Amino acid sequence: MERLELKEIQRLEGHTDRVWSLAWNPVTGHNGVPLLFASCSGDKTIRIWEQNLSSGVCVMIDAMQAVLDEPHTRTVRSCAWSPSGKLLATASFDATTAIWENVGGDYECVSTLEGHEHEVKSVSWNASGNLLATCSRDKSVWIWEVLPGNEFECVSVLQGHTQDVKMVKWHPTMDILFSCSYDNTIKVWADEGDSDDWQCIQTIGEPNNGHTSTVWALSFNASGDKMVTCSDDLTLKIWESENIGMQSGGGFRHWRHLCTLTGYHDRTIFSVHWSREGIFASGAADDAIRLFVDDNESQVDGPLYKLLLKKEKAHDMDINSVQWSPGEKPLLASASDDGTIKVWELVPQR
Repeated sequence: MERLELKEIQRLEGHTDRVWSLAWNPVTGHNGVPLLFASCSGDKTIRIWEQNLSSGVCVMIDAMQAVLDEPHTRTVRSCAWSPSGKLLATASFDATTAIWENVGGDYECVSTLEGHEHEVKSVSWNASGNLLATCSRDKSVWIWEVLPGNEFECVSVLQGHTQDVKMVKWHPTMDILFSCSYDNTIKVWADEGDSDDWQCIQTIGEPNNGHTSTVWALSFNASGDKMVTCSDDLTLKIWESENIGMQSGGGFRHWRHLCTLTGYHDRTIFSVHWSREGIFASGAADDAIRLFVDDNESQVDGPLYKLLLKKEKAHDMDINSVQWSPGEKPLLASASDDGTIKVWELVPQR
């Protein structure tokens, strides 16, 4: 593989506090549709950034009319687009989740989800867009059903974590939900019938090669048979499942530990994201970004992963989120405590 570098192509300013999270709209970047992403911040706002195609290069512009500053009254911690790209969900420390819709070019809050007792930390849509998951400092995970007319009904409250739940993420093809927590575990949840009776079907923790400190984030590869997790224990862990679906006898195939990557970051790893091309990025409190790929040459202990490149001082402060874009030519966006968002391109090293 040729030597590559991560080239900064744009620095986006606008937020007045740390940028916690960002999310690319999944239906943009194809067929001439400009890329678009949302970012959310400690300044209580959500900003929508759109690619300016007329410049001939990737220039993300802040559509100033799309600074969403209501109804949240505290930090906005997480944002996620529905699979159709029509709805944006935002989770806030004010204990609510807001649903936004693009109505004639303006984003309107069409629903506010209440119920969590404390800060909502993360929000995630399932693959079909008919379910939404939220998690909170109140140690619970809520599953909401999307009903006609932008109505949302809570169909299950999942109690299993013993501490703050940092992130929820749906499997890319199955209605199986994953949550990671301050209690050092990842829990796997599934509906084992038609009764909305969601159960924890696996707990991934220290006894089975799990993390030894807070698990901050997870991401799946394109096919959904591998998962990467990151933690306050300074490691990245790769997990695999031969078949995520229902097995004969009604059981689920469990996830097993594949390998642990250690020594690449020297402070908490807050974010990880796997690209369609098989490269996963990590962002950490050491202000650095790392990219990893499958190491096809190392088959002694099964498939392992190797460092593709490292970008020191990618930001001036902690990196809270790294996300690969959709589209023909993937870009990497990163969000930081320094209040900025950066857009990066993977290019051959000169």
